[in-house]
Amino acid sequence: MTADANTGTPASPPLTERQEARRRRILHASAQLASRGGFDAVQMREVAESSSVALGTLYRYFPSKVHLLVATMQDQLQHMHTTIRKRPPGGESPAERVAETLMRAFRALQREPHLADAMVRALTFADRSVSPEVDTVSRLTTAIILDAMGLTEPPTAQQLSAVRVIEHTWHSALITWLSGRASIAQVKIDIETVCRLIDLTTPPPKTGPAQ
Repeated sequence: MTADANTGTPASPPLTERQEARRRRILHASAQLASRGGFDAVQMREVAESSSVALGTLYRYFPSKVHLLVATMQDQLQHMHTTIRKRPPGGESPAERVAETLMRAFRALQREPHLADAMVRALTFADRSVSPEVDTVSRLTTAIILDAMGLTEPPTAQQLSAVRVIEHTWHSALITWLSGRASIAQVKIDIETVCRLIDLTTPPPKTGPAQ
């Protein structure tokens, strides 16, 4: 067993092909149940039955429904990231590209409002025991934003700070939309506004020595 480079804690051994297939069945069943009835519809016994695994086995993979739904969000974000890499945003500036990317992700969640609500509620309910899964969701969101920015050099501390603020705003916008307190149009305005932080924190282009 090796140590995780980020946390210094022992990393979990990689799953076998059979274990990975079982995990994918579980996540698929979780997403299907959440899509039909939201957070309350995801019951561990039903997930186990739908994915053809024993209930005890399910709990070994995911100790609670919150763990399961946060992992489901991680899985959804990974799919989004793959799709966005295949079809990159077309905006001219980094801010425009990030805004377009986040609105594409938002519209994907909009097509499955019950699933989106279940995953966001799980993130809200997550306690310290779910920190590794929540951290993975945050890292994936950061990676999606950084990819959309299209940087040619490593991000500066100021740019990373802007990315964190954008993540917070996107998450908050999702919550206000799910609760019926914001329209899609308002979400778009808020996302485009906060993405302007990228332009404000981007260093000016380097110039060559004066002739």
